Amino acid sequence: MAEAIRIIGIDPGLRRTGWGIVESLGNSLRFVAAGTVRSDDTLTLASRLCQLHGGLTDVLHGAMPHEAAVEQTFVNKDAVATLKLGQARGIAMLVPALAGLPVAEYAPNAVKKAVIGVGHGDKKQIHMMVKVLLPKAVFDTADAADALAIAICHAHHRQSVTHRLRLAG
Repeated sequence: MAEAIRIIGIDPGLRRTGWGIVESLGNSLRFVAAGTVRSDDTLTLASRLCQLHGGLTDVLHGAMPHEAAVEQTFVNKDAVATLKLGQARGIAMLVPALAGLPVAEYAPNAVKKAVIGVGHGDKKQIHMMVKVLLPKAVFDTADAADALAIAICHAHHRQSVTHRLRLAG
């Protein structure tokens, strides 16, 4: 009998990094937990990155996921904001990698397509479909809901041969 795979989805952000954990067994998904790691914007950038690292490390040690998925950064008009988001994303990828987990990356449009069926949609649609796909899901922020969507996307894509090879490489 196959064993459930526990997946953590991470929606990186410097102020708030959302995380969501699901268990995938065959075609079924089960909500495990979700939350948000926050950093104190009165601190230095290095201290804020340490807060994100510590918070995500605590989540991983408590939840013991098997695989991780992180949303890819999109470039916006503010280069400084994009750079800071990239640094937070580095922490979001580093923490599970240090824990020995394979880390997959998904573009925002791929996440939307996996959850709502099309590559473009607003956050309300995504959050509504997360609740449909995971009726017991509870999330404290939009970032946590987005992280659950990333975990759902990974659950849908992890079965493909190409994806397994990419994780191994």
